Amino acid sequence: MFQLIQRSGIIIVMKFKNLPEEFRSALPILDKISHAGFEVYFVGGSVRDALLRRPIHDVDIATSAYPAEIKQIFKRTIDIGIEHGTVLVLAADGQYEVTTFRTESSYTDFRRPDRVEFVSDLSEDLLRRDFTINAFAMTSDGIIIDKFDGLSDLKTRTLRAVGKAEERFNEDALRVMRGMRFAAELDFNIEEATLTAMSSHAALLRKISIERIFIELDKLLLAENWRKGLFYLNETEAWKYLPGFGKVDAACLIDRFQFKNSEQAWAWLIIQLKDFDLKDWKVPNVFAKTVKNIVSAYYEEDWDVAKIYRYGLDIAELADDLKVASGQKIDRLIPIIMDRRLQIHSKSEIVIKGADLIELGYPPGPALGRILSDIETNIVNNKLLNKKEEILDYVEKLSR
Repeated sequence: MFQLIQRSGIIIVMKFKNLPEEFRSALPILDKISHAGFEVYFVGGSVRDALLRRPIHDVDIATSAYPAEIKQIFKRTIDIGIEHGTVLVLAADGQYEVTTFRTESSYTDFRRPDRVEFVSDLSEDLLRRDFTINAFAMTSDGIIIDKFDGLSDLKTRTLRAVGKAEERFNEDALRVMRGMRFAAELDFNIEEATLTAMSSHAALLRKISIERIFIELDKLLLAENWRKGLFYLNETEAWKYLPGFGKVDAACLIDRFQFKNSEQAWAWLIIQLKDFDLKDWKVPNVFAKTVKNIVSAYYEEDWDVAKIYRYGLDIAELADDLKVASGQKIDRLIPIIMDRRLQIHSKSEIVIKGADLIELGYPPGPALGRILSDIETNIVNNKLLNKKEEILDYVEKLSR
């Protein structure tokens, strides 16, 4: 697929026979910047994923042009991070982040540089990146520029920090989590010096916002090789610096098990860690409620219509996934059978409302609420049909 040549100490891969569509769509952006007299390249994860023949998501562009110059070249732009050199260019078929080549100063907060300096040299820009497999640049005609032997690391499926590993993790402690996440997503092994630096800098995760750590850990758990990611979490002892964490035993679930969604994955963590509290992770209330319901459903011994009504079939099946994966023998058809027996799946489906009873002379208040609750319970348990006449007869009998 590629022809390798050596040129001035830089490995160049000639060239993509067929540039992926995601890059072809962005070529007008690169052409405009190039015609204005500036260097411009595709950079980062999109180039890596193209080389690995993985799905390509966001296409990032790096250039020697300053933000003000990019805004002169393109009529439609948005300043999304102009202080760090990034301008969002709006095109007919999408939008692209264009960032000026830059170097970065010290990182007092271990997350963001204290100062960014724009440079004209691509090499200086690539040097600040995290891992060699993310430090590629690609020209508009598909030539890959590899200054840190990332191609060899791709071939051996190795995750290696760019330059001195200690400096990379001291610059941005979140890279400790990103390393584990990349290992899980790509099924790569972390190189020894890089792993050692991750371990020695793991304590700096205390300086990182829990929301950012959540994003990385969530992606790790949903990756195909999530067990490898958790192995490195244990190996580096980074778990010591995550709220409510302990060593997590991935082997307690059957091989090849994949979490269906984030809520199921985090429910499993709670089941494993016992004292784990999602409040410490500042997740949205809706997310926390769903996770809590999956955990609660996991501990249900038998399913009946009332429990399926309470949790919903989706939650019950997510909980049963975890039961089966942990070695429990259960009948997966029971929740489906119970769900089919339900006349309603929420109280909004009951044909009689409180207002209907008030119109018939029943006064509003706690007594009416108890009547409505009693109606709901009996319909759920199939002791009462969800028909207006049936319900009204039932209420009349209650009032006698």
